Amino acid sequence: METRVLGRTRKDVGVVGFGAWQIGASWGEVSEADATAALHTAAEEGVTFFDTADVYGDGRSERLVGRLLKELPHITVATKMGRRQEQLAANYNPANFRAWNDDSRRNLGVDTVDLVQLHCPPSAVISTDAVFDDLDAMVEEGRMRAYGVSVETVDEALAAIARPHVATVQIILNAFRHKPLERFLPAAREAGVGVIARVPLASGLLSGRFTADTSFADDDHRAFNREGQAFDKGETFSGVPYATGLEAVERIRPLVPEGMTMAQFALRWILDQDGVSVVIPGARNADQARGNAAAADLAPLSPEVHARIGEVYDELVRPHVHHLW
Repeated sequence: METRVLGRTRKDVGVVGFGAWQIGASWGEVSEADATAALHTAAEEGVTFFDTADVYGDGRSERLVGRLLKELPHITVATKMGRRQEQLAANYNPANFRAWNDDSRRNLGVDTVDLVQLHCPPSAVISTDAVFDDLDAMVEEGRMRAYGVSVETVDEALAAIARPHVATVQIILNAFRHKPLERFLPAAREAGVGVIARVPLASGLLSGRFTADTSFADDDHRAFNREGQAFDKGETFSGVPYATGLEAVERIRPLVPEGMTMAQFALRWILDQDGVSVVIPGARNADQARGNAAAADLAPLSPEVHARIGEVYDELVRPHVHHLW
């Protein structure tokens, strides 16, 4: 698999990674056997970057990734912290940071985590010097090798890359989220900050498998968070109304080349964007993990196809998302 440098971590990682939210919680039931198979298959297919968080299944995702790390110590593991308490700037303090980090290190089975990211913190946190001074101290303490910030908005991303030791920024980027292309990706390239593209399939919409009649389990965020009832609605279907997303998918479907799935097409679109370090699709079984990894081997999409996707975005999607994130 093609590798790219993950920003200021200076680590080389495969361009298709593994997003481990799906094997933790909030996506319906995923058995431990299926989750384990998905992780191992991803690694066998060349995936070397695995992204998780302490709150995904209250540590379940970290523990599953930790088992893989014990078998394959060469992989790069990133986790996230900051969502275990109410989202107040005051809760992003040294004592909580170390308590959260202790839990993550225990779950992952390591003394030092490769990358720890603030998990979509309030904007005020990113503008607080003391927060980053303390993250620097945690690196010096050997708790983590590097740190980054996962964000909701482009403005937050731009504020994060201004911090001299932020190694990576994780942001929603997909065919339904073009705003990061305008200012953020160029600024990240210039700063040497790694870009981790999350929600690449718009919660599965861009897989092309859903219809108006598709139903989701009660414990799946695609059922309970469409209007942001539990967390930022942009994390669910990228903030696009479900019916609009289905219409956009049907407009995009004819652009998918023969021999490529729609999900692979959506991942390839992201990999074609200059400045992206790694994309982190989720997978609930081995087949999905294998299909995701294969996107790294596909040829870049043509300029004409990119232009057409831009037109669909402008006509259908932009009015719903561009001004919000």
